[in-house]
Amino acid sequence: MTEEERPSTKDIRRIRPAFSFLRPYIPQVLLASVALIVTASATLSLGQGLRIVIDGGFASGQAEVLNESLGLFVIFILVLTVGTFVRFYFVSWVGERVSADIRMAVFNHLVHLHAGFFEENSPSEIQSRVTTDTTLLQTVIGSSVSIALRNILMFIGGLVLIFITNAKLSLVVLASVPLVVLPVILVSRRVRSLSRTSQDRLADVGSHVSEIFRHIKIVQAFNHQASDINKFAEVVEGALAVALQRVWVRAVLVAVVMMLAFGAIAVLVWIGGQDVLSGRTSAGELVAFIFYAFIVAGSVGAISEVWTDLQRAAGATERLVELLESPSAIR
Repeated sequence: MTEEERPSTKDIRRIRPAFSFLRPYIPQVLLASVALIVTASATLSLGQGLRIVIDGGFASGQAEVLNESLGLFVIFILVLTVGTFVRFYFVSWVGERVSADIRMAVFNHLVHLHAGFFEENSPSEIQSRVTTDTTLLQTVIGSSVSIALRNILMFIGGLVLIFITNAKLSLVVLASVPLVVLPVILVSRRVRSLSRTSQDRLADVGSHVSEIFRHIKIVQAFNHQASDINKFAEVVEGALAVALQRVWVRAVLVAVVMMLAFGAIAVLVWIGGQDVLSGRTSAGELVAFIFYAFIVAGSVGAISEVWTDLQRAAGATERLVELLESPSAIR
């Protein structure tokens, strides 16, 4: 199937077939999910730990109160450390296992297809899909999805806690959220299109290499090396141009999101500092609020970056599903 004949990736829902391979590993997924919830909760609890240390420990002037506050803070850190280890190990394990299963499923299907299928589809492009695209899926399933879910929990939890900590400053955060989310929505379509095009260009590079080396004797017999080198350089440069364009768009997206998010935090620090000086709030509450504001801002930035990874994975899944659903001429 040529590039023009392939349906374009519309949204990340195209990645759903890949997640069907998770069913055999539900226990590991559940364990990683529990660890994810624990780590997210422990991270959010650090803000309250900071408030207790500052208001209860330093402000009290008593060493015993300070030691108790720091002890509670250390417990939060230990829980976060153990939970992070469990989450990282099992999520990565599932990603590697699913990637291997997808490769096996695609290979087992292709070896039963009619030989004519391999005349119409370049073996090198098929190889690219089985290796490169599955590796991309492994990265997404074994890392990006976990990061996305964790940051969604952190975002929701952070929003709730900043309202509890200081309702006035929370309004500033709410006003800044649309400014951060809007660029993600506007740029995501462009990133999705470039991701699929980049994957196709990489497949063209592999196809060209395979074709030349498969007929290397003919190439050398007709002294065609210089022409083939120039042609290959054009293919490589074409793939590089698309990849760099995708990287540039993605970098701009992340930079804009982070600039807007932390710009809003600077405004929060100024407003909150005025409240501390006037005695309307405590230093511990301001520190906790700023901590949660950083959590919310960092979560939005991480989600925007993961979103582009999911779009690339959607394109990779679409290419793999094309192989899995390819009908055989022989029943």
